[in-house]
Amino acid sequence: MANERRVLSVASECVPLIKTGGLADVVGALPAALAAVGWEMRVLLPAYRSLRAHLTDMAEVWSDQDLFGGQGTVYFGVLHGLEVYLLDAPHLYDRPGGPYAGPDGDWADNAMRFAALSWVGAAIARDGIQGWKPEVLHAHDWQAGFAPAYLTYSGSGGACSVLTIHNIAFQGWAPASMIENLRLPSEQFYPGALEYYGGISSLKAGLVTADRITTVSPNYAAELMRVEFGMGLQGVIAARAEVVSGILNGVDEAVWSPQEEPISYSVQSMKGKAANREALCEELGLSAPHGPLAILVSRLTDQKGIDLLAGVIPEFVASGGALAVLGSGDPSLEAALRGLVAAYPGKVSVTIGYDEALSHRFFAGGDAVLVPSRFEPCGLTQMYGLRYGTVPVVSAVGGLADTVIHASPAAMAAGVATGIVFHPVDAIALGQALRALTQLYSNPKEWAKVQKNAMRQDVGWAGSALAYAQLYEGLVK
Repeated sequence: MANERRVLSVASECVPLIKTGGLADVVGALPAALAAVGWEMRVLLPAYRSLRAHLTDMAEVWSDQDLFGGQGTVYFGVLHGLEVYLLDAPHLYDRPGGPYAGPDGDWADNAMRFAALSWVGAAIARDGIQGWKPEVLHAHDWQAGFAPAYLTYSGSGGACSVLTIHNIAFQGWAPASMIENLRLPSEQFYPGALEYYGGISSLKAGLVTADRITTVSPNYAAELMRVEFGMGLQGVIAARAEVVSGILNGVDEAVWSPQEEPISYSVQSMKGKAANREALCEELGLSAPHGPLAILVSRLTDQKGIDLLAGVIPEFVASGGALAVLGSGDPSLEAALRGLVAAYPGKVSVTIGYDEALSHRFFAGGDAVLVPSRFEPCGLTQMYGLRYGTVPVVSAVGGLADTVIHASPAAMAAGVATGIVFHPVDAIALGQALRALTQLYSNPKEWAKVQKNAMRQDVGWAGSALAYAQLYEGLVK
């Protein structure tokens, strides 16, 4: 498209190249979605050890002899259909382990590692690279938080900046003594700018300097201005409320589609759903329940509300339900879930770990998906549930509240309910939600209505991409 506008996405993860969480899904999906509305997005990523093999097929486009302690080189190429810049800096990224941690925990120099990524992102936005100059720099989470700051303090070259908060729990902390090594102006070390509880936070640096701030759901944008969700940054975000907005994530509807599963089904013909349920029960060693088969696909952490399950599953099983869990995390929570398996053989299944193909079978075969999170910036799990007619049972937080319509009497009468939403996030409310689920399931006609409502929801990227495009265009104008 000749009149395409340009945006550089700076991130630490991107599907299908490197992933630890939902951030990668968003960064990987946005370029194609934005191309449909006239924006060319390229992605800047670190060349981690697992990605260095790609460098041989890419062109060198930028180099710096002193990039935070060593040689830094940027390579450009098309990988899996994505236009990608890989920042090769072996002294920062050529290491074993994941993007943020090695065998012994988080890398001690993470502040420098991702400052380098941000520095290069800002340089590309300010000066352009091989004839390509973006009008907008889009930074993601703390790992790219310094990029808007570098544009502000070192010159923007006319580029605008957007910072998206995917999860405010991670803030990119560094001691104040590092300010000069991080190439930040020491005169900006005060509470209204870079200083953060005596140190430096790359996320705060981005929040106070970006032209626009987005979060991954409208409700999360509002929550972040409250002390119970803002995790210390609520005042900073509230002070910039005029430039804060929430744009929902989407899901890849080509990858997550009940019509593409081995036993396919659709909103027009749900017959395959029952066959998937039977196959999943057999695979997991569950007795096919006469009540709802609830699935949970999640990291097993307190944030996700996993600790609430032990108090509510006994009654749920007694009323005819069954539970299948796929995930890993806190060892004590894994042990508690194994205890449920021992107490309720044939009624509770727990698979520790993650298996993408198995997760598809969970959504295809489950009746309901549980997402009892204490906070959830957007959440993709409930969207997968909607897509598959696997009725979401969710807490009323973040993107969960934005995407699921509670099966209240009014919503049922209006024919718009898509799931069950509960509040507050405690065992009493979750237990009530599971009772409501069981009751709804016992009425096949009403259950079918909710399932089909769920499957008709638009959970793709088209609407979200249009919202981002409008945000960018407003900035450029």
